[in-house]
Amino acid sequence: MERTIDEAVRRLEAGELVAFPTETVYGLGADASNRAAVARIFLAKGRPADHPLIVHLGSAGQVGDWAREVPMSARRLADEFWPGPLTLVLPRAGGVLDEVTGGQDTVALRVPSHPVARELLRHFGRGIAAPSANRFGRISPTRAAHVRDELGDRIGLVIDGGECEVGLESTIVACDANRVTLLRPGKITLAELERIVGRVDAAGTAVPRVPGSLRSHYAPTTPIELVEVGTVERRCAEGSATEGLAVLARRPRPDRIHVLAWREMPADPDGFGHELYAALRSLDASGAARILVERVPSGEAWAAIRDRLERAASRDIQDDT
Repeated sequence: MERTIDEAVRRLEAGELVAFPTETVYGLGADASNRAAVARIFLAKGRPADHPLIVHLGSAGQVGDWAREVPMSARRLADEFWPGPLTLVLPRAGGVLDEVTGGQDTVALRVPSHPVARELLRHFGRGIAAPSANRFGRISPTRAAHVRDELGDRIGLVIDGGECEVGLESTIVACDANRVTLLRPGKITLAELERIVGRVDAAGTAVPRVPGSLRSHYAPTTPIELVEVGTVERRCAEGSATEGLAVLARRPRPDRIHVLAWREMPADPDGFGHELYAALRSLDASGAARILVERVPSGEAWAAIRDRLERAASRDIQDDT
């Protein structure tokens, strides 16, 4: 792995792209201070230029290089959850590229916990801008093979760090002097955030643009339909003989149900989140005409999964990663 890290650092310093694992999903990395390198991210993904990127850092001590202000709320959250699946949106420092921030006055920062990501960041020594390593708006990759399937020769190096532990993108929180706002749900829940900083507001209209905030996102090529628990049997019975159905549910396939593919998911949110994107990729490759997904519970622990599934099911394609 040391040779691979050294090679990755050489490529990043040369302005090339490197895909690497984090605990959430695989990222498509470039030197965040190199304008030409950052532009290659957008070209490789087919990503609109006004969408901000998350800058990955080796430690919280580098935040001052990227943010001109770090409110006490942000310091508390960083102390509690970094390294880990939390992104903080802060007022940008002078010199941060517009290409990284989407032209906004804020920058998104994260210190990942995956040992490979941490080793890469330690050796590189600077910030790495890294959205998910997939085509714009599609299913995020949680294995190195997913990255290769998605991007092929668009990138020079993919570091294989195994399966991502979390499997869902980071929780994103904006912090200013007056309030803390949850912009994207993730593994770190609202209750966990409020335990550290008190009240956390829901995202409104006057908040920074962040990855994963558009209506359609995380989507397979096959259309997804969210259905109520217990209605899959009826929907399968209604399907025509020529319509191949695939199902994702938190239970085994009933004997009387015949579908093209059935993916039984873990009953707990952590297990479900860990397997979600790999399961969607598998069902997308099954040849089905439609994927039926049973809705998940309404509790807060399932908020990030509900968010991803609802966006994946939207066919108003305004993709974002």
